[in-house]
Formats: sequence, C-alpha cells, structure tokens
Amino acid sequence: MNFEWFTAKRLLLGSGEKQNFSGPIVKIAVLAVALGMSVMLIAIMIVTGFKSEITNKVLGFGNHIRITNFDSNESFEESPITLNQGFKDTILQNKNVVHIQTYATKAGIVKAKKNIEGIVLKGVSTDFDWSYLEKNIQEGSALNINDSVKSNDIIISKKISDILNIELNEKITVYFIENTQRLSPRIRRFTVTGIFETGLADFDDVYAICDMKHIQKLNEWEPNQIGGYEVLLSSFNDIDEVGMDIYESIGYQYNSETAKELYPQIFNWLNLQNINVVIILALIILVAGINMIATMLILIFENTVNIGILKSLGASDKSIRKIFVIVAIGILGLGLLFGNIFGLGLGWIQSNYGIIKLPQESYYVSLVPINFSLKSILLLNLGTIIISFFMLLGPSFIIGKLSPAKTLRFD
Repeated sequence: MNFEWFTAKRLLLGSGEKQNFSGPIVKIAVLAVALGMSVMLIAIMIVTGFKSEITNKVLGFGNHIRITNFDSNESFEESPITLNQGFKDTILQNKNVVHIQTYATKAGIVKAKKNIEGIVLKGVSTDFDWSYLEKNIQEGSALNINDSVKSNDIIISKKISDILNIELNEKITVYFIENTQRLSPRIRRFTVTGIFETGLADFDDVYAICDMKHIQKLNEWEPNQIGGYEVLLSSFNDIDEVGMDIYESIGYQYNSETAKELYPQIFNWLNLQNINVVIILALIILVAGINMIATMLILIFENTVNIGILKSLGASDKSIRKIFVIVAIGILGLGLLFGNIFGLGLGWIQSNYGIIKLPQESYYVSLVPINFSLKSILLLNLGTIIISFFMLLGPSFIIGKLSPAKTLRFD
C-alpha cells in the first residue's frame, strides 16, 4: 500500500486512538450522502414508474398509432374505410410493429333501470388484442367474438357501472340518435359480461367495448368497412419515427395519429414531471456537494499540523491533495453504497408489497409505482460521482497555500 492510500485510510477509518472532531463529521457526511442518494433513487424510480404506468394505460387501451379516414370529423364516429388496404402489409413489414387491429366507435346513451349516461361504444373484432384489458377487468371476462355470429355481450367501465348501478350479467339498453330524418332513436340491448377499470378518466368515463358488427349495422356499413386501424409497436420510444413512416405510406386519403397526438394533455403533463425530477436532483446534489466541501474543509483544517509535518518531511502538495481526495472519495463511495442499498431496498418493498397507496381518481394509479431502470440508476450514480469529484477539487487546493512553518505552529 502506497503512502497516500495508507494515510487516507488512517484519516477515514481512524487509527484506534482517541477520537477527534473529524470522526463524527465523517460519519455524518457518509449518512448525508447516503440519504441524498436514496432520496434521488426513490424520486427517479417513482417518476419513471409513474410515467411508465400511465403510458402503458394509454397505449393499452388506445394503442400507439391510429389510422382513420382523412376528414375533418372530430366526433366519436369515423367515416368508414375498407378492409384489406394495401398499406396494411407494408405496415406489418416494419420491424417495430407487432400487431394491427380493426375498430369502430359510435356514441350513444345507455339506460339501466331509471338511470341514463352518455357512452361511446368501441367495436372490436376477432383481431383485437385483449392482453391489456384482461389484466384490468375487475369482474367477468373478455368478449367472445367470432366472425359468423354477432355477440350481444358488452364490457363497461367500473365508473359507468357505479353511476348507473349496473351489475355483472345485467341487461342494458343503448340508444343511438342518428343525424338523419329518423324520428325515433335506434336501440340495442346488451348483456354486461365484464367490468373494467383503467384508472384514466379519458377511458373510464366514456368507453364500453362491444362486437364491431353492431357498429357496422348501426352505421349501415358493409361487412368489409371499419372505422380504422390501431397499430401496436414494440417500443414507445419508436412512436414518432414509426408514426411518420406510417403517415407517408398510407396515402393522402387516410390519416394516422400517434398516441401523443391523440392524448396531448396526458403526455404533456407527463413531460412536466421530468422538470420536477431535474429540480429535485439538482437541489439534492447541490446540498450533498456542499456537505462534502464542508467535510473536506473540516478535515483539512483539523489536520493542519499533520499537513505541516508531511510537508516538512518532503511530501509534495500534490501528494497531500491526493490523500484528502482519496478520503473524500471514500466518504462518497460509502455514502453511495449505503444510499443505493437503502433506496433500492425501499423500492423493492414498495414494488412487491404495495405498502404506499394512492387515490386512483387523483393520481390514475392505486399504488405508488416503482420502475427499476438500470440505465437511470447507473447514470444517477455516475453523475453524482463526477459532479461531487469536481466540487471537491477546489477545497483540496487550499493545501498548497499552507506553509510548513505556519502549520507547525497552528493550534
């Protein structure tokens, strides 16, 4: 072990003699770094978990990209497009596309007992991906749809179920007001076979899922006419690039919109969370850096006489600076180690046991979400080390200003 490492170890761990003032300061510094790191880790895991959870909810119900007829219609009722478009095969050739499915929507009024409520029926077909909804069905099961027989089953949200006091397997009536000369509304009777809850008001307040053949019949469409396509991607990170590719490949008579364009209020709100995280991390790193600088200064001033002795014995300023930088790195390393253990441990407990709960109507999730992103954790640790290291270089240069003659008389 060389001279600098040996001396730094004695300063950091103590020499077994009577404890000096810097001993508790070192422990406090390690504790401060550990707390700072654990708070930053928890903040990162919660915010990234929250963004991931909300994004998955939006994409699970509405998918990444929607293709419709290119018109100015902003209602819930699309102009039909024909099945088996040539662009479908082109889209499926994209390596980032994992699934494409058909859908159609139609607005109506649902009546159960003496209660009524506005509703939007989302008609789906045999190609519908049920993986997301099946995980969010609170009661009942998914629809059993086939190509030959029209299903009269329907899945409604828990919010609509509570408002209308609807129970599983109950019959409901849905009225459709046509924009034609028809005086009486068109009526459809459904049986509630499932109740879902996503936690997002944009979906839970409005939508119900039924067989798309009902929408086709109500709109007087042909069997090969649909409201549009929904495209599912392998990664949300590719949504902008793939969205542009699809838009350019489908032709001028059709329009494609990404989830970001369909639900801008949700994704803009999620992006604001990044600003909050940056502010939190900056403040914590600043406080931790100031704490490390203060610790470094205390160690230097308390060991002024020792610095003078080392200089008188021929130690260079660079060598002595290295000693104190090693001590500071040791404090930082111990703090990061304990901070990571504590922060990741709390995250693991919350992820597995869901101890901290949230009101879903306010936060869209019922539990504090945790996302263990290895990339984020490594970058956070690396960034903390680099910033702290450069902040510690300043105090170490004070050593060069201390003369042996004055330091040996220092009391």
